[in-house]
This record gives sequence, C-alpha cells and structure tokens, in this order.
Amino acid sequence: MASHLILECMDCGFRQPYHPCSPHCAKCGSQWREARYDYAILGQTLPGKLTTRSFNLWRYRELLPVSNENFDLFMGEGGTPLIRAVNLGMMLGCPYIFIKDERQGPTASFKDRQAAVTIAALKEAGITEMVVASTGNVAISYSAYAARAGIKLWAFLTSLVPGSKMREVAIYGTQVIKVTGSYDQCKQIAAEFARKRGLYLDTGARNILSVESMKTIAFEIAEQITQALGPSRVESGAQTKDPRTGSPLSSEKWRVPNWYIQSVSGGMGPLGVIKGFSELKVMGITDQIPKISMIQAEGCAPMVHAWKNNLDKAEPVNSPRTLIETLATGDPGRAYAILRHKIINASGGTAESVTDEEAYRATHLLAKMEGLSIEPAAAVGFAGLIKMVRSGILHPNDIIVVNCTGHTMPVEHDILGEGWSRDVIVPKPAITVESQEEGLLAALNQVASDRYPCIAIVDDNPEVRRLIRRILQSQGEFTLFEADNGREAIALAQKEHPQLIILDLMMPEMDGFTVLNALQSEPQTSDIPVIVVTAKELTTSEKQRLQGHIQTLMQKGDFMSDELIEEVRSLLH
Repeated sequence: MASHLILECMDCGFRQPYHPCSPHCAKCGSQWREARYDYAILGQTLPGKLTTRSFNLWRYRELLPVSNENFDLFMGEGGTPLIRAVNLGMMLGCPYIFIKDERQGPTASFKDRQAAVTIAALKEAGITEMVVASTGNVAISYSAYAARAGIKLWAFLTSLVPGSKMREVAIYGTQVIKVTGSYDQCKQIAAEFARKRGLYLDTGARNILSVESMKTIAFEIAEQITQALGPSRVESGAQTKDPRTGSPLSSEKWRVPNWYIQSVSGGMGPLGVIKGFSELKVMGITDQIPKISMIQAEGCAPMVHAWKNNLDKAEPVNSPRTLIETLATGDPGRAYAILRHKIINASGGTAESVTDEEAYRATHLLAKMEGLSIEPAAAVGFAGLIKMVRSGILHPNDIIVVNCTGHTMPVEHDILGEGWSRDVIVPKPAITVESQEEGLLAALNQVASDRYPCIAIVDDNPEVRRLIRRILQSQGEFTLFEADNGREAIALAQKEHPQLIILDLMMPEMDGFTVLNALQSEPQTSDIPVIVVTAKELTTSEKQRLQGHIQTLMQKGDFMSDELIEEVRSLLH
C-alpha cells in the first residue's frame, strides 16, 4: 500500500511504511505524522511527466499516498480554475488578486480533494465502512465518493448544519446521525462510535490522507500562477547545478504567490497547502514559500486569539458565537501549534478574524463584482483579504491567492437583506389582445422605470467606468451615462442634467479640476452634486481647491462597493 512514501513521526522521528489502518506511530503511539517522499528524484522527474498529463488532482500521483490511480472513482476532482479578480482588485488597488475556485469540484467545495484521495486509498486497502464528523461539506464530499466506491459511510453532523446540506448527505445513501451539540462534541461521539465498531475514522488534520490531498492546491496554484504571470527567474549569475551530475539546471522556476489566504476551521487546509509549497521548494521546482494567512470567524476564532497573544496552544471556544456553522471548530487542538510553527518559520504569515456581518458583505460583494456565488465560510477568507488590504499588510503589487472553498448553499437571508427582488403584478386576463399587451407593459413599467435617478460617470479609464457602472447597476435603481473626458462630461451635464456626477481628477486635455470650474460657472449645472473618485494622492492645496465644489472625495483602491452606494444614496435623497 503506497510503498513510495514513508511516514515520519513528528514526536519521536520514527519512520514506518504507510497504511490507512495504522493511524498511530508504531514506536510512541503519536497520531501526528508526516508523509515523506523521494524529493531528490521527483524534483528531476516530475516536471517532465506533467507535460503529458491532464490538469487534475491525479497529475501529482507520485506525491500522493495512493499506489494506483483508480479511474473508476474519478469525478473530475482537482484542476480547478485560478480566476483573476479584476473588479475586486481594481476596487482594492491590488491588481494581482487571484481566486482559486474550489466551488467547481464535483460537490462544489475543496473537500472533494480530501474525499477523492481518502476514498481511493480506502478502496485500495479493502476498507468497506468508515465514519466522519462534519459541519456539512466534508460529509457531502465523502458521501458522493463513498457511494461511487461502494463504501458505507456514517456521517455525524451537528444539528446546526443547514437542513439542505443534511438532505444532500442523506440522498447519497449515507447514514446521517444528527448530534444536538457543538461540532467538537460531534467529533467525540463519532470517534467513540468508530472505536466501538472498529471502523475507519477520518481524523481531520491528523489524517495523512486529508493533509496530502490538500497540498495539491499548492501544486496547482504554482503551475497556474506561472502560466498567468511567467516563471520566477534565479538571480543573474546564480545558476543552479544538478548536485549529482554537476550539469547546469534551468534558471526558471515555477512562480508562487506572495500570499495565500484561506478561511480556517480546524486548520487542515492550510496544513496541506503549506506542505505542498514546502515540497515544491525542497524539490527545487520553486524558490520560495508564500506567506500564509488564516482567517477565522470572530465568534469562533481560537487560533487567531492564540496567534495575537503569542500563545503556543489555542484556548478552546466552548460556545461558538457565529452563524457560520461550518467554521465553528472551537478546539483546533495540536493543529494550531503546528500551523503556528510552520507559518512563522516558513512563511512569515499571519492570522486574522472577521465578523459574520463582514463575511456576509463579502459574499454579496463577490457575487456582484466577480460573478461568483460563494458560501459564507469561503467569504470569511475574502473579508480577511479586505481587512488586510486596509490595514496595509497586503501591498499593491503583491500576488495574492484566496481559496474560494465552497459554493453558496443556501443563500442566507442575512446576505441579501430586504428588498432584494421586485414584484411584477400581471393583471387578470382581458378580452382583447391589445388590452393584454397594455396590461403587461404597465406591469413591466413597475420594474423598468425611466424615472430612476440619473448619474454621470466621468473617467478616461474604461475599466474604472465599467467597475463603477457595475457597482451602481447591481442595485438596479439608476439611469447611467458615461463620459471619457472632461469636454464630454460638460456637454453631458448640460444636456442630461444628471442628479449626480462621479468624477475622476486625472484626465488628459481637461482634468477634473477644470471640469468642476466649468460646472460651477454655469447656473444650469452648478447645483449638481459631485463625488470625486481618484487614484491621485492629493496635496493640501489640491484638497483646498476641491472644498466647496464637491460633496465627497473617495480614493481609488480604498473604498468598497457598498460605501460608494451609501454615499450615492445619501446625496440623492
């Protein structure tokens, strides 16, 4: 079974072959071990093999604890796209934000990697029954793959898991056990059930299969970033040589991001991702490891609390106070200590927490700005990204990857709030076709009114105009006009007399200051309120020139969509 790897105990250093039915160190009994491969050989042979392989999880099979890829179980796991967040990046002033879209796995979450590798290994070992404790996504992924492999699954779910997720688990034929208690209590009950029955138990971050599966995220990101931005090049004159033959090696290496950001519950994902980037560096395929940022929900953030207080051990949160149940792991156990050591020593990363409200806002923001519907647990990572940009931790030229861990399921009321839809009341059937058509047109007028407030967007950058238009359109309440220079802006203001102008300052020929002077000099346009949105760092004298001529000054890259909307609405009412 997976003879190409050896397990090394983190506590006593003892090495032994891997088998999924041997969850403890044979010498000291520790459950904390790491998989080791022949990195020297793989560093030379693996890149060449990848050129002929499909882009999915199994292209890295030599670095996984499975002897043979089982094509009968394959459902398209891995190979998820890396999407450049153009609108979000423009809004935050960070043009190199990428989203690792794990929603596109077979069951729409990054847990598909864990389930695919684990079920393949258990099938290979002849195991026919297993137990898992879950807050939703893990159980769904395991249920799909277990059904395909003919393995009976017992899923212990906390009663806080949304009913829609529980039903999806059950539809695969999984035996669902609903536990009225916390997730940590759920894990304890599942472990005792597995012990009494002698069944294989998924142990999360302690499970070799789980951690090894997650490192494929790092492998894929490195390949995708290299394809998008080009390889990383070794410093001039620092040519690398093969230590065995002495022959020169390529000076080009795979590129890795400056930052990898992920929402965290028990820490298994970051453990695997750090291991993946570390293995790439050891093999000589990359030359650095990105900084890792772990983001937790504020109502259950034991890792963040321990991190900020420089503690070696996380104090358990016995009563989580978050509505995002999938992140409500109150006791990360030893996983935190390992993560803290690896992040500090290997990457220089950080840990941060965000409120449920910030996560819900990020969910809505990603849908409106990037067309991505993400679950609140994934949105925690994006809310952390926003927080890190605003605090100055992330810099404008940083290459940043955020793990989008799962798809929205279900869309929660807290995200949308009130007024998210409009009603069209179709009149009762009339006698004539003409009157029916008139009635339908009258109904549509309730939605497509031409009496919405008129706003002019003035900016010479079409991408900025598109972004601002998208922010305003997402509310569906405005009539919008655009101008790409100052002269057009003045003509537009005189013709349409908009109720608000959103104006850039830095434009060729006629800048925003000149436009403001022209508008103020004409009685028919002098009363139009103006919001200046600019990338220019204004001097004191320039700010004084704007006083009395504009209502609001907003810096590009330093405001969020809802802040602009709030400002617009305040000026229109």
